[in-house]
Amino acid sequence: MTGAAQQWAHGGMSIGSVLDLLRPDFPDITISKIRFLEAEGLIRPERTPSGYRRFSVADCERLRFVLTAQRDQYLPLKVIKEQLEAIDSGAATLGVREARARARTARPDTGRAEPDDGTEVLPRPPRRLGVPPGRVTPDDFEFDHQIRVTRADLLDRAGIDETFLNDLIRANLITPGPAGFFDADAVTLAATAKAMAEFGLEARHLRAFKLAADREAALVAQIAAPIAKSRDAGARARAEETVRELAALSLTLHASLVKASVRNSLGG
Repeated sequence: MTGAAQQWAHGGMSIGSVLDLLRPDFPDITISKIRFLEAEGLIRPERTPSGYRRFSVADCERLRFVLTAQRDQYLPLKVIKEQLEAIDSGAATLGVREARARARTARPDTGRAEPDDGTEVLPRPPRRLGVPPGRVTPDDFEFDHQIRVTRADLLDRAGIDETFLNDLIRANLITPGPAGFFDADAVTLAATAKAMAEFGLEARHLRAFKLAADREAALVAQIAAPIAKSRDAGARARAEETVRELAALSLTLHASLVKASVRNSLGG
């Protein structure tokens, strides 16, 4: 049994293993790209109790469908999502030959022959995530700088205008890279800031959140720094894992504290 088969047999593959599986056909695929497609609702991997993503065979087939449509047909994500929704509802099907080709590529060698009775291989319907939407988990801190979002794309995806984006940049809430591109998290941040603006909170008001985040990040870095400086093999990897774990825990703690404070302020 292959490594991929073993992982599927034990509850699915990790995001890193999916990356290794797809990279031969899609060299530009990154962890951030997979996370971005999940955020856009095109894939829905399950989560372990601790919050880690676990990908099934169907999840990998779905990813391959999306990536192939982008690469070969230059389709926008909106159109691809509509196609997937049609497939999920039974209103459309994938071609038998194409589906089998994807299944043979994505599935590990299980020793079982592919059906040859004309049965179409379809991605399974979307499932609910194993953790509540919005919960931040350690693998959300798998930093990857290979995804680059243009200014125009950021404006479109976040639903904001130039003036609002400039306000966010001036407030140091969003920072473009040297070439003027943004990362995938900037889209989420901008969209969230827009939603908060509907309650009267301007970019300058959000500076308090930025300062609090900087303090929390500094504390996490302070704890992980001695691990990174160790001369032991794999010290840097352990430090990065510590940062991811602590960052996720700090956000969970932060959310709980805010919830408690709000409840108290409302007299509850």
